[in-house]
Amino acid sequence: MTGIRRHTITAAGIGLCVFVMLEVNYPRLQVQSQLALFALLGLGIVFLHMPLKKGLSEGSLLRRLDWLLFAASVVCFGYIIVQTEPLFESLWLGDSALGNRAGDEVSLDYAAGFVGLVLVFEATRRTVGLALPLLTVIFLIYAKMGRDLPDWLVPHRGFSWSRIASQTFLHSQGVFGIALSVMFKYVFPFVLFGAFLEATGATGFVIHLTRRLFRRSAGGPAKVAVLSSGLMGSLSGSAVANTATTGTFTIPMMRSSGFEPHLAAGVVAGASAGGALMPPIMGAGAYMMLEIIPDVTYLQIIKAALVPAVLYYVALLLVVHLHARKTGAVGGDAEAEALPLSVMQGVIFFMAILSLIGFLISGFTPFRSVTLSLALMLLIAPWAKVTRLGPGKMLEVLVRAAKTGTPLIAAASCVGIILGVVTLTGIGSRLPSLILPLAQDNLLAALFLLMVSTIILGMGLPSAVCYLLMATFVGTLLSDLGLVPLAAHLFIFYFGMMSMVTPPVALAAYTAAAIAKADVMRTCFAAFRFSLVGFVLPYAFVLDPSLLLMPLEGGHGWDPVVTIFFVLLGILFLTVSLVGYCFNRVSVISRAVLFVFAMVLVLLPWGDVTRLGITLFERGLVINLVISLLGGGLLYLNAKKASQTVHGKFPEGVTGSPATGEGFNP
Repeated sequence: MTGIRRHTITAAGIGLCVFVMLEVNYPRLQVQSQLALFALLGLGIVFLHMPLKKGLSEGSLLRRLDWLLFAASVVCFGYIIVQTEPLFESLWLGDSALGNRAGDEVSLDYAAGFVGLVLVFEATRRTVGLALPLLTVIFLIYAKMGRDLPDWLVPHRGFSWSRIASQTFLHSQGVFGIALSVMFKYVFPFVLFGAFLEATGATGFVIHLTRRLFRRSAGGPAKVAVLSSGLMGSLSGSAVANTATTGTFTIPMMRSSGFEPHLAAGVVAGASAGGALMPPIMGAGAYMMLEIIPDVTYLQIIKAALVPAVLYYVALLLVVHLHARKTGAVGGDAEAEALPLSVMQGVIFFMAILSLIGFLISGFTPFRSVTLSLALMLLIAPWAKVTRLGPGKMLEVLVRAAKTGTPLIAAASCVGIILGVVTLTGIGSRLPSLILPLAQDNLLAALFLLMVSTIILGMGLPSAVCYLLMATFVGTLLSDLGLVPLAAHLFIFYFGMMSMVTPPVALAAYTAAAIAKADVMRTCFAAFRFSLVGFVLPYAFVLDPSLLLMPLEGGHGWDPVVTIFFVLLGILFLTVSLVGYCFNRVSVISRAVLFVFAMVLVLLPWGDVTRLGITLFERGLVINLVISLLGGGLLYLNAKKASQTVHGKFPEGVTGSPATGEGFNP
């Protein structure tokens, strides 16, 4: 990379971070100007930092064309700023601001719009791949060809290319709409927060701490992968980035402890995908919901997400523990004792997270809360050498944060084009009328259709992007189904996340397989199996929102406690049925029975079961209690059998140490 290119990226990265933090807290520009400058800096960094294709030499013609794209970004997005800001009123075309001449644009407006769309496509292709740009092109063709479509493709009157450019780029319902606004106001400040947290070594402290905690535990390295991926994933919100970050050291650790390569990769992929569930940051999902769901606060969102996120990771920990016991992969982490643990790094980590939550509880907005927490972190960091950040290091962190955030900026800009088409054509309001009859007023059928469509849409897309698109398409359908709005939106957000580990297109699993040098499809199915509870929990909290700690009409204060108890039991039964081990090998028949018991406990609300069409009992408490006793009895018999094995002899085909219970290798 030449010096000019590197210095330009550095200046743009620092400028992007400083601009965002100042403008979200003390806004001076018009909203569209804010987002245009945000996109200008973000896309400019993309074109200079990421080549047209890998392997291009610095002096090649195609590499030099990056400067042309950079200049085009400055011109197109700068044009939006000039035509919007009152400071440049003397340069306005038609004697009015761009926002005030909708439907009366001039040729130069359209030229900027068309070039801007191409720039967004190319920046998105470079950062997140072809899937999202191709989907966007399909929507643009749909907007143009609406009159010629068959009835089953939701036809409309069709629009001219100039009208499409106006809708998707020149005004506030396309590129400069809700998707880019959320990235600007909420996501990017948290990306910067996470970058400084990592630079102080605070995130490394958590990883070292988890390694020490599980150094002697069965499958300890896998448990380190689960917890570290959960904590890191909450900060990044990207399953792929999370997998690449934590998998580089946790996958080799798991392989050395006895996990097969595809299983080690599957654990990391499943744990990384779930990071977007974990409060208080939740990647970008919480902020999307904050903008879309009426009358909901950020605290309500993270409170609702807390229990399902914890249950997801409890299930993963149970799976890896039982699998380690079953296969004998119980080796400890020999290096954990020697890992350094800086008290100051721990103080910074917990102070940053707790202060963030404290500011949110105190009523500050999310972007003001993260700004104050970041400022507090920077005040404390210089007090210890290990956490101190000099001026050079701080500038380096700013540039790294900008490079991390630019893929999100490009993806959000591209999603904005789709949302603009949805608004223009009205497909967002017409699509639910097609889905609802298919479900035939059956809640479970409607939820299943939502799950399938979300997973399909999420293949190749970031989970937050997938959620935003689905929420736009089926927002009115969710209210027609009579669901609690926050529970319904969390439902589609969860399945957007689970698309990261759903074969055949499972991007987190692909990344983990590359690190582990494992077979891709075996890794995909392993990640899917480890994450199966993530496909069940959304149904559980939609059918019984008390799992989200939400007060229900006519409910009791202890409803969440009872619900969580039964769901925990169901998760235990489910993990045993999936792994086939609990103190001893579990027979195929017992595994099938436990699977059925798990589905009933997790999916059957213990309160009003008539929502599922079950009329045998007015309340499901009796059913759940009976199933809990039966499932517990099966596990007790298996434990008793294991005890007899340890004190007597092993079943045929099993070897190991009866004194420790370790090393059972069928």
